[in-house]
Amino acid sequence: MRTDSVAHVEPTVLKIQRLLEKIDRLLLPAASRRDVESILVRQIGKELDHALPWQAGHAERTAAVACMLAEAFELNAIALHELKLAALLHDIGLLMGPVPFCHRLEPFDPSTSTALQCHARLGANLLEPFAFLKQAAILVAHHHEWWDGSGYPYGIRGPYIPLGARILAVADAFDAIKVPGVQDRALRDRIALRILRVAAGTQFDPAIVATLWNLFTEASPARCIETSHL
Repeated sequence: MRTDSVAHVEPTVLKIQRLLEKIDRLLLPAASRRDVESILVRQIGKELDHALPWQAGHAERTAAVACMLAEAFELNAIALHELKLAALLHDIGLLMGPVPFCHRLEPFDPSTSTALQCHARLGANLLEPFAFLKQAAILVAHHHEWWDGSGYPYGIRGPYIPLGARILAVADAFDAIKVPGVQDRALRDRIALRILRVAAGTQFDPAIVATLWNLFTEASPARCIETSHL
């Protein structure tokens, strides 16, 4: 689906679409192409930060955690790369929803929350036409599915959810969790991990949550994120 078929399209979406088209046309060897794609998609991530200032930096941090998990699960280089691209672009569908998504800090009302659930599908539809993002689009489409099948947009469950999407779901939630009154990042991370453990088996793949817990308790979280291959 091209963005001209969507009733409301942020100018940023059109700009990002043009940038993606340029990347898609690159003629480079496979290994070099992955490096260039990573660099250029990270730049597109900066456009998302400008368009969604209330969550600036979220995609980059989500990608760092997702790559750390991907390495723990021994995903191959291609799968890791596709996951990285998906993480950097996973919220692009927010730009195609109601205008308030772009400049919002207060909680969403029920009607807006319902519309919000479309963002995974809309984002995937925007990315899917580009050959280098076909697999990433699948991960974006499913990153809000729940382990117990009560997620969205398609309600698939358990191992039927692609592994990369399950990893992305955990990484996304881990960074998105807000802990009011807590300024210390390490403390926030520990609280976020406990919240994820409570939701393991219902919202999240319990094996992925357990792996993230182990990674963050066996080593410094800051060090893990800094050394991820972004």
